[in-house]
Amino acid sequence: MTRPIAVIGPTGTGKSALALDVAERLGGEIVNADAMQQYRGMDIGTAKLTVDERRGIPHHQLDVLDVTQTATVARYQEAAAADVEAIAARGVPPVIVGGSMLYIQSLLDDWAFPATDPQVRARWEQQLAEIGVAALHAELGRRDPAAAASILATDGRRIVRALEVVELTGQPFAASAPQIGAPRWDTVIFGLDWDTGILDDRLARRTDLMFESGLVDEVRALLDAGLRQGVTAARAIGYAQVLAALDAGATDEDLAQARELTFIGTRRYVRRQRSWFRRDHRIHWLDGAAPELADQVIARWRDVS
Repeated sequence: MTRPIAVIGPTGTGKSALALDVAERLGGEIVNADAMQQYRGMDIGTAKLTVDERRGIPHHQLDVLDVTQTATVARYQEAAAADVEAIAARGVPPVIVGGSMLYIQSLLDDWAFPATDPQVRARWEQQLAEIGVAALHAELGRRDPAAAASILATDGRRIVRALEVVELTGQPFAASAPQIGAPRWDTVIFGLDWDTGILDDRLARRTDLMFESGLVDEVRALLDAGLRQGVTAARAIGYAQVLAALDAGATDEDLAQARELTFIGTRRYVRRQRSWFRRDHRIHWLDGAAPELADQVIARWRDVS
């Protein structure tokens, strides 16, 4: 079985371009590990590569969900693992690329997920709708202070999941987390990052480009596809902010605020990604400003293979 390569790291660092370069030189195929790029039609706001930009390289786990469907780590883990194993079995290097932390860890650490109960989850979802995310986060703090400290007070979906797990297992949420060990399939993991000031500039340009390229029109089109009914898609950074602007009347001021809040939300998410990934001692870190990054990745991969 051909050993996979993973290119991970914060949003806006250039992971997709690096993965393309690596896959093209090695004859590999790409497996997406970005949660929101699984959604059909969510293209501009996720910086999804167009078909032409993919250079003819097969991409897996892109455009596999409708916006009305709920993206789950469990579904992704099963489907992406099957992709990785099928690609590697053909003697082709799988190149895993993305920045969704739980998705990557579930795949590379073969995470065994704790139980779920639709009725329990529905009850906590109802609580979220009735009392709001801040109050529900406070409730999590009373039941599991460590979980509350590790989950953003604005992340309603993860707060609900933590409360569900705590109720069902009687244990802290952290007890269900995967342990970092030898990566599955002996995957060689590379992290791509930039100096914080430079990355902030990249994120600002990325946000401006999304709005200039038609993010608002993309959201309008997705409303006809049921975006508001989606549990996860409608909460994606950029999409949630544009939805709020449309609800407010979509004046120039509303859209300018949506753009600013999208940048702020993305920058905050990048800080979380960086903190998460920096705890993983297996990652070979790359400076985004360094030349010949693909050569570095391929040389290191060959050295450990």
